Amino acid sequence: MYIFMFIIYFVVLSSSKLKMTLQNGSDTSARSTADQNNNLRWDLTPEEIRHQTQRLIQRIKQAYDSVGSLDIGKVCFENTLQVIADAKADYAASRHVLDFPQYVSPCKEVRLASTEADKRLSDFDVEVSMRVDVFQRLTALQEKQSGDLLPESERFLRRLIKLGKRNGLHLSKDIQEEIKSISKQISELSIDFNQNLNEENTMLLFSQQELVGLAESYVNGLEETEDGRYKVTLAYPHYFPLMKRCHVPETRRKMEMAFHSRCKDVNTAILEQLIELRARLAKLLGFSSHANYVLEMTMAKNSENVAQFLDELYKRLRPVGEQERQYLLSLKHADCERRGLEFDGQLHAWDMPYYMNQVEQVKFAVDKDKLIEYFPLEVVTEGLLNIYQDLLGLRFQRVQDAHVWHDSVKLYSVLDSVTGEEIGQEGKYGHAACFGLQPGCLGPDGKRRMPVAAMVANFTKPTSSWPSLLQHHEVETFFHEFGHVMHELCSRTRYAEFSGTQVETDFVEVPSQTLENWVWEKEPLRRMSRHYKDGSPIPDGLLDKLIASRVANTGLMNLRQIVLSKADQTLHTKDRADTAAEFAKHSKDILGIPATPGQKHMRRLMTPQLRINYSDDAFHTFLDLNTVGREYRRVLLEAGGSVDGVDMLKTFLGREPCQDAFFQCKGLTQTFTEQNSQ
Repeated sequence: MYIFMFIIYFVVLSSSKLKMTLQNGSDTSARSTADQNNNLRWDLTPEEIRHQTQRLIQRIKQAYDSVGSLDIGKVCFENTLQVIADAKADYAASRHVLDFPQYVSPCKEVRLASTEADKRLSDFDVEVSMRVDVFQRLTALQEKQSGDLLPESERFLRRLIKLGKRNGLHLSKDIQEEIKSISKQISELSIDFNQNLNEENTMLLFSQQELVGLAESYVNGLEETEDGRYKVTLAYPHYFPLMKRCHVPETRRKMEMAFHSRCKDVNTAILEQLIELRARLAKLLGFSSHANYVLEMTMAKNSENVAQFLDELYKRLRPVGEQERQYLLSLKHADCERRGLEFDGQLHAWDMPYYMNQVEQVKFAVDKDKLIEYFPLEVVTEGLLNIYQDLLGLRFQRVQDAHVWHDSVKLYSVLDSVTGEEIGQEGKYGHAACFGLQPGCLGPDGKRRMPVAAMVANFTKPTSSWPSLLQHHEVETFFHEFGHVMHELCSRTRYAEFSGTQVETDFVEVPSQTLENWVWEKEPLRRMSRHYKDGSPIPDGLLDKLIASRVANTGLMNLRQIVLSKADQTLHTKDRADTAAEFAKHSKDILGIPATPGQKHMRRLMTPQLRINYSDDAFHTFLDLNTVGREYRRVLLEAGGSVDGVDMLKTFLGREPCQDAFFQCKGLTQTFTEQNSQ
């Protein structure tokens, strides 16, 4: 895996994965100061992880015990809410030192110890969340000091009480015990599910003839067996290029089947058990379904609103999607005739990426093999940092001799470009993800703590002949995940509970999806690209074709998001379900394409189109105004979860958010205008 760290830790390892880490501090002029502001350790042994896990549990329990033992008549902000706030800040930073190594450590024993720590701490989370004594003191404080607290403190108190009620602390003791038992089962099963995927290492063997159509750089980067075959893993840098470029249908079918059968038996059983447990928990808490239980804490509020939104979106996208599906079918027919293959008259799941890629080549003439030569990782990284610096009013500064978990990790500090104040640091798992490692909030001494985040992603590895070269979709992923990093690092909340990405689950993608839009604009693309050999810019013709290709397959891609959302909604409005059957039904009904037999795992409720709509709306405000970057940072990033997502959007936009920009950027405005006029 390639490793990355930003603001940060920047890591590039000579293996097949990329990981990144970012962190944040207040004085970046000196190496010692940066390390003092960042107290995270990455050299813990398995035994030290176990020991520190126990110490952390004892320390946090002591804090909650002190609140729970108070005379209810004597509760006040300082001995109740502030004690919990300090404990949460301590817990957030201390826990991630223990549970993050499971994703990045090169040592299996450390990864296993980290996973076990995660399980113990997750059990402890349940115990803490079920503290009736603490809940009673919080409700007493609310009655006593309502209206006397700062707005963020008032929000923090309301949230703790609401979470307590969502854990059944206002219900009978018997129901509380059942809720606690179910919650612990859900927590442990979820960790097992993720661990199974993290440790998955399936490898397929293909001959050179079975890999026809793939770029020379792809094949040369594969490990070769003694009999001349090539080892292909299910990691993203292997899976996606093969599915898009390989001319051999049987190779794509094998890859698709294997990819969607990862941990199939064990994880399908886990997921279906989770569905039953979540349904039972929701019913005990008075909700009609797990979907409504989860959505209560989001902008969407309930499953009826989500269903209505998805149904409306489907009606608007269906004609476009059907046109695109028929076009793909015509491409397949022509391709089969050209290659002497039998045409079966239908599209399969393993056909979709291949022929959707052909759309970009046929309709937009995008030369992917040529394009990739202009996106070497180091150039993209340099351009990304410069763009984010200028956009958000930041400055990135390298920290020398930083304490990191691998020799090739580099640490950067993030400073405000005007005041010079250090605001953060960064660093970079099987798929792309951002991890908040230390919340940016006030500590017990009243001083602001430096936020720390880590980004981990799979990118194409370098070879002896060329550096790491990124596909454009990898550049987009890079910008997206770095948007999450910026959200973590720019946060300036009072409480850890609201730091960074601690926002509504259907708002969390808005900031990063807004910022990823820059990879479709000409000038930013020029800043993040140069030919890896001679440093020449991307030719105007190729750049224009790339930008125009953004609307390729937009109907089918968004219909697939509806399939995932509808399947997830359906699964979590039932007491039990056959997950593969549910996905297959929605795939056939909405996409008109049979699903790949195998595991379909949706980890939590999603309303992805709601997020996309709002992010495009915010981005178009960037394009309409010249100096909104700092305002964007102040309103949408610094606030974290201390303000409702929709209110942040209203403040930034100066109006209610709407869907027009979403349809416009997808090239669908004309179609929808025509539809609405009929």
